[in-house]
Formats: sequence, structure tokens, C-alpha cells
Amino acid sequence: MVQTNFFKAFVSEEESIFIVKSRKSPFCILFSLLLWFIVVFVMARPLIQSSVDLHKSSATTRILRTQVRCLEVDKPHLRFLNLPSCNSAPKLKVWKGPMTLTKEVVDEKEMSAATEHESNEFTTLKHRFLNFKKDKYLKNLEHYQSLADEQSPKFLVISCADSRVCPSNILGFQPGEAFVVRNIANLVPPYETGPSEVKAALEFSVNTLKVENILVIGHSRCGGIRALMSMDDETNSSFIRSWVINGKAARTSTKAVASNLSFDHQCKHCEKESVNCSLMNLLTYPWIKEKVNKGELLIHGGYYDFVDCSFEKWTLENNSQVDDQVSIKNREFWS
Repeated sequence: MVQTNFFKAFVSEEESIFIVKSRKSPFCILFSLLLWFIVVFVMARPLIQSSVDLHKSSATTRILRTQVRCLEVDKPHLRFLNLPSCNSAPKLKVWKGPMTLTKEVVDEKEMSAATEHESNEFTTLKHRFLNFKKDKYLKNLEHYQSLADEQSPKFLVISCADSRVCPSNILGFQPGEAFVVRNIANLVPPYETGPSEVKAALEFSVNTLKVENILVIGHSRCGGIRALMSMDDETNSSFIRSWVINGKAARTSTKAVASNLSFDHQCKHCEKESVNCSLMNLLTYPWIKEKVNKGELLIHGGYYDFVDCSFEKWTLENNSQVDDQVSIKNREFWS
């Protein structure tokens, strides 16, 4: 009776009666067992599949949670919100927080653009250098090899650092012809002031290189002169002020004779006056004054107007320092 009830749990009533009545036949018993295994497998399969799915779902959930934790650390602007159930696909939402990673991407793009721009600029310089080597250096190899051994320039040129006023480009100086010093407003400080690169250049070029000419070149629309003319006694200290104050004598002279002119015209007057003041300051250096008196050194002033591309040149008169005025000769105007 127990066996009959066990079979009734899995088969229909008719099948159960057939099995019970036929249990004495070996074939029927074997057939019944086979049928029982089939029925059990068919009925148990959904339960087994559900267990497997549940196991996979648990593993998937653990993986998603791990990914979320990693995402929060590595990519703070992207997070999984509302962790989905095991039967639904994960949805990625944008977190409205600090866009740190986005900013880094933008910065990388800007850096890449800047690097490309810099690369293009240096590519231009590279081509210029290679053209110089091919068209000038190799064609004048003997001259450049002699310059490698020593230099003996005839000129010391003191000009402004302004990018529009390159003396080698304007006056065509070739390598070895001019020892060049460039600074803000092409100023020469007096001998009595402290050390400076201008004084070191004067000493080296005059005493060691033994240049025969010193040329101080001023120019139009000089930012250093405008700074000199616009400063007042209460202006806060700065590197620019500390330097251009070396031209205060030119500023004072300009204010005395051109105070009725516009500021632009005052600056233009001071641009030339500052050149003369620098020529006067050159004579405060003992070794320069000595060579000028002996006729071994000439001091010249120049003014380049890049508005109309003209150049004015003059020479300081020998032994000429009378009442703080500069006497000049050989004034020329090139246009």
C-alpha cells in the first residue's frame, strides 16, 4: 500500500493501478521504474534550473557590486544607480557630481593641441636652421670655422629687447660682426650704479674684444620708455621700474621741454633723448672714456622707426661733455 501511494504522487490514477496490478511481471517492473525516473526528471527539472539561475543571479549581483565599487573609485562621474534585479539589464546613469574625469579629458585635449602647436612652431625653426646650414653655413664653411676659433667684432650694439627691433635683421649684421646686448628700453646705466649684465658686456667687448664702435639703438613705440614716462614717485616697486629708472634723466629732460605735447609725442621725444643719455653714461666708464679720447673708440646713437621703416644715425663728438649736453656729428637719415 505504501508503494501504491508513492507512485500516485507522480503518476495518474490509471497509471498507478496499472503499475500495482502488474508488479509481479519483471518486464512491467522494469518499465515502471524507467517511467518513474522519467517522470521524476521531468518534474524536477524546473526546480534544478531555478536553483542554477538563482546561483548565477547571486554571482552576477556580487560582480555588479564589485564593478560599482571600482567605478566609484576610478570613475567618480559615472555610477550605477538603483542596482538592477538579476533578470534586468544594468542601466548606466550619469552622476551629476564634480566632473573631474571630464575636466581631465578636456585638459588632455588642450595639452595635445598646445603640444601640436609647439611642435609646429619648432618645425618652422627646424626648417629655418636647416636652410641656414645649407644656404649659408656650408657655403661659407671656412668663415664659420674661423669664427669657431675666435671672434673679433667691430661693433658693440646695445638695443631694446623688443621683438620688432632685431639689429641683425634691420642692419644686416652677419655672424662675427657685432657683439649684441639687448635690454628693456636699450638703456646704459651709469658706471657708479651696481653690477649689471650691460656693464659686464661693456667691459668684455671694449677691453677684451676691442670693438671699435658702440652703437645704442632706440626705436619707436617703446614699451620701456612709456613705462618710464608714465611712472610717478609713488609707484610701487617692480623689476621694470627698478630698471627703467636708469633713464630718469631723459624723462626729466623730456618733461622740461615737451610738457605741452601729447603723451605719445612726449614718449617719442624721450625715445631719442634716452639714447643720448645712454651715450653720456658710456663716458662715465673710465676705460671707455680713455679709448674715446685716444680716438680708438667711436660712440654712435641710432633710432629705428618701424612705423615708416626709417633709421636715424648720429655720432658722439670726441671729448664732448659740456654742461650735460651731448654734441653730435655725422647725423644721417635713412629711409
